[in-house]
Amino acid sequence: MMHSIEDQLILHEGMRLRPYRCTAGKLTIGVGRNLEDKGISHHEAMMLLRNDIAEVTSQLEQFDWFRALGPVRRKVLVDMAFNLGVQGLSKFRKMIEALKRADYEAAADEMVNSRWYRQVGERGRRLERMMRTGQDY
Repeated sequence: MMHSIEDQLILHEGMRLRPYRCTAGKLTIGVGRNLEDKGISHHEAMMLLRNDIAEVTSQLEQFDWFRALGPVRRKVLVDMAFNLGVQGLSKFRKMIEALKRADYEAAADEMVNSRWYRQVGERGRRLERMMRTGQDY
C-alpha cells in the first residue's frame, strides 16, 4: 500500500508541537517548518489566532459573570485573557467582583490600578474605555 507524502515526511522529519532547534540549528516547529527562514503565512497566523481566541473564549464561558456581559465587554476580557492567560485574568479579583455587580466604572478603575495597565500602554487605555462605555474602539 502506498503511504501519503504527509506520512512519509512525518516519518523522516518527525512532528514536534513545540519549537526546537533542528540539526542545522534553526528554530523549527511541526514537521520541519523552519521558522527562522520561512516563518508562517498570514493565513497560518490567522488560523492560529482564531484557534487561540476560541480556546480563551471557551475557558471564559464557564463563568456566569462573563456570559452576562455584552459583546464589547466580553471582547475586553478575551483580549486581556489572551494577553495574561485565564489564570492571570483571574487575579483581577476586584474587577471580576465589579463585573458581577455590572459596575463597569469600578471594573475599569481596577484595570487602571494594575501593573498590567502600566505595562501594556495604549492597549490598556483602549480596553479601559471599552469597559467603561460598552462601546467598541
